[in-house]
Amino acid sequence: MSLQLRAIIVAAVACIGVACSSNPAIPDDDASLIKEVETYRADRDRYMREDADSPIPADKKTVLLPLPYYAPDPSFAVPAVLNVSSGTRPVMEVPTSKGVPRRVELVGTLEFTLKGQKLALGAFVEEGTRTISSLFVPFADTTTGEETYPAGRYLDLHPTATGIYTIDFNKAYNPFCAYNNSYECPLPPPANRLKVAIPAGEKKPADHAG
Repeated sequence: MSLQLRAIIVAAVACIGVACSSNPAIPDDDASLIKEVETYRADRDRYMREDADSPIPADKKTVLLPLPYYAPDPSFAVPAVLNVSSGTRPVMEVPTSKGVPRRVELVGTLEFTLKGQKLALGAFVEEGTRTISSLFVPFADTTTGEETYPAGRYLDLHPTATGIYTIDFNKAYNPFCAYNNSYECPLPPPANRLKVAIPAGEKKPADHAG
């Protein structure tokens, strides 16, 4: 038996004993998350480019697409616990990009640890929402206005029965007003302005100066 054939057999046996991924340097869970993020971003770019409801004007699509992102980073996807507001959900007014406050209800506070720091973000729904299909989590961080959109970014989370969520900042996205100032976009309230850097998710648009 040649040395080359022997090496191939040994490698095959090793793959039977332990799961072999296409890239052994990346754990399977991380590889799965990266693939999910890449699919999410491809779908978002496709929507922005092709959908009739895209906020990007036709004459700006060649400039703004594909959307700019940080490289996917599994360390920015972390578990969180939603501490639900007791009794009636508090109604708050949040500022918007056009200066007219929007009334929302605080469903609860997401508590999580990121890079060793304990953090929290409020999760909201529109005022008067009866059946919650999605939690709206606007936020800002120390990249806001530098590498990311000055008005902050958004996360959407689907409700869970357990109150345990995954906050994946790789899926943080810009509000529509980042591409078209005809939109009115809610801004993050003070409690959702994190004093840490979140270099994950979508960056500021290519044509946005400053």
